[in-house]
Amino acid sequence: MTQAQAATPSATRRLAGIIADGVFKVVLGAAYLIGASWLGDLLGVSAWLMAVSGVALLIGGGIEIKFVRSHPIRTYMRLMVAYDSGWVLTALAGLLMAWQDGSAGGEVWIGYQTAAPLAFAALLLVSTPVPPASDIRAKGAEH
Repeated sequence: MTQAQAATPSATRRLAGIIADGVFKVVLGAAYLIGASWLGDLLGVSAWLMAVSGVALLIGGGIEIKFVRSHPIRTYMRLMVAYDSGWVLTALAGLLMAWQDGSAGGEVWIGYQTAAPLAFAALLLVSTPVPPASDIRAKGAEH
């Protein structure tokens, strides 16, 4: 088995993971929009913040899915690690606030879920896309 053949399943799994991450954001965003009032009450945040977070997640997840073939997997992986690390830290901070009878725990967590998908999408949009295969072949023919 060649190195290219060995790398293909890994790349396929990563692409599937990237798409799954985007789909999860879209589904979560839809859930936030549909259940904005109920979820807002449950988390101690206003329904409008839940709805805005839902829209942000829909946008972020949609952009993540749309550009999966045109941007390097490495770029996606770095952005996903940063996003998920921030998500975990923010969830922990929110839980800590809630345990200390603070009312801002839900707002911190949902606030992150509002800002982070938009930042992820913006960074993805400004990152360098992968050139189409035809451009790579044309460059090789020039040299």
